[in-house]
Amino acid sequence: MYAVVNNIIKFSNVDGPGNRMAVFFQGCNFRCIYCHNPETIHLCNNCGECVKVCPVRALTKEDGIVKWDKKICVDCDECIKTCRFFSSPKTEKYTVADLLKETEKVKIFIQGVTVSGGEATLNAHFITEFFKEVKKMNLSVFVDTNGGIDLSIEEYKEFVEVTDKFMLDIKAWDSTEHKELTGADNEIVLKNLRFLLEKNKMYEVRTVVNSMINAKETIMKTAEILKDYPDVRYKIIAYRHFGVKEEFKEKFHPLPNIKDLEKLKSEAEKIMKNEIILL
Repeated sequence: MYAVVNNIIKFSNVDGPGNRMAVFFQGCNFRCIYCHNPETIHLCNNCGECVKVCPVRALTKEDGIVKWDKKICVDCDECIKTCRFFSSPKTEKYTVADLLKETEKVKIFIQGVTVSGGEATLNAHFITEFFKEVKKMNLSVFVDTNGGIDLSIEEYKEFVEVTDKFMLDIKAWDSTEHKELTGADNEIVLKNLRFLLEKNKMYEVRTVVNSMINAKETIMKTAEILKDYPDVRYKIIAYRHFGVKEEFKEKFHPLPNIKDLEKLKSEAEKIMKNEIILL
């Protein structure tokens, strides 16, 4: 059993409580037009266009497969900028044992491990086995998810049980808006919101504020649900264009500012007592 990993951040303080190792898996079931990591959406299709632009020849194509030499790569990201398929040649296959070795190297410096993406839950069975072993190190295990896979069904029971907490994005409350942003319906996302809250598995809910959604409706409706779960924090995030594909940037003007977020926070505070974080 293996999974394709885009990146591992050994020390992160923004992916859950404390200092954490964050593992970013390749592949996503949403196509968010404001995605800040669009190179994580698809697996590489080995077209070879990136090989042509690598300034240090860290990329080669052998027997129809694009190969990446991590040792000579200078992380200029020309390959990612060139890719037209929302992918990256700079990924690696990891077994559970491989990831555990990386965790062992830093376990005395971290409080836990968070898996993200792409969309981590596409690798739920792999992560389940990984988390079982990580918990033996007395580390907490968190999942950052878009909520697009129905976690309430029997297939994911063990995955949910072994995970300490989830961090869930509520991108838009209105289904039409959600489809415009992500290419997918939000029925399962909202189902997961309620399911994980009832299971006491939620650490944080997040909404990105941008000009394509009715942010007030999304935040107010989410606050109505969160008010019964005061230990779950709500993060309201201003859309930023960093990492977003050039062809989509013009869709999100004007950009929200701190006054926009403060007003939304004030309205949400009238509904719930949860901690609200503005970013």
